[in-house]
Amino acid sequence: METLKIIGAVITLMGSIALLLGALGLVRMPDLYNRIQTGTKASTFGTMLTLFGLVFIFPGWTGKLIILILFVGISNPVSSHVLARNAYRAGVPLTGKTTVDRLAEDMEKKNVEPKNDAQ
Repeated sequence: METLKIIGAVITLMGSIALLLGALGLVRMPDLYNRIQTGTKASTFGTMLTLFGLVFIFPGWTGKLIILILFVGISNPVSSHVLARNAYRAGVPLTGKTTVDRLAEDMEKKNVEPKNDAQ
């Protein structure tokens, strides 16, 4: 029983480290879109690892924790996609280093202009 708690603690610590590295990575990113992408990957991975570690520490909560892991794995990327898409529509500029803008290409094909809903 003690071995499972140690394994759970190590996995939970790995999740915490992933969250910390993601937070540090946010500072290094040049624009909003890169920050959203970095934050999403780090927080999704770190949170899922932390919850998975808790499965070993609290085996009675396994079902609930698995549901939470699935929820985080689905909702976090979807919500960040919506945030980035709406930021683009609001006219938040890309960094100068961006070389490919596929959303602009798609919008150009469909003759759609970005809307500025923030006004």
